[in-house]
Amino acid sequence: MTSSSDTTCDTNGASVSFRLAKREDAALIHQMVADLANYLDEAGKHTASVADYEIHGFGDRPRFEAIIAEVAGDAVGMCLFFDSFSTWAGKPGLYVQDLYVSPKARGLKLGRLLLEQVAQHGLAKGYAYVRLSVDANNVNAQGFYEACGLEWSDTERLYVARGDAFAVLAGN
Repeated sequence: MTSSSDTTCDTNGASVSFRLAKREDAALIHQMVADLANYLDEAGKHTASVADYEIHGFGDRPRFEAIIAEVAGDAVGMCLFFDSFSTWAGKPGLYVQDLYVSPKARGLKLGRLLLEQVAQHGLAKGYAYVRLSVDANNVNAQGFYEACGLEWSDTERLYVARGDAFAVLAGN
């Protein structure tokens, strides 16, 4: 998928279109991530602003891309992702940070279709894989990703340093 191309398909009687996000979608992305945080009972952790998405997704050096799913012109889902690199395989890939489908569009298989769009986008760029992490308590998402063919890795653990811990790690 290039920035100038859209993809359309029919699923469960609905015509769904997919497109790469543009700068004017920053508020939409912000809202969908906020909705996802609310769904996960983690609303307090979503501190990003619309400006953060504008700057980091659509500025001089974009840090992420997103694919938007629309039904009848209404945005109903998105997948936000960024480049990754496997030092062991020596190949680039994509890391899915967030996948969201609005409650009104659930049952249309949009989650699977969004992942498929991301994989096709990566494949077109010569990439070799998709990675993601899922909240430990989100059992539904874990089952969904496994049904999509992703494998749970029991050989890795995700570690994060943010806020004060990040400053300490940086020697401040």
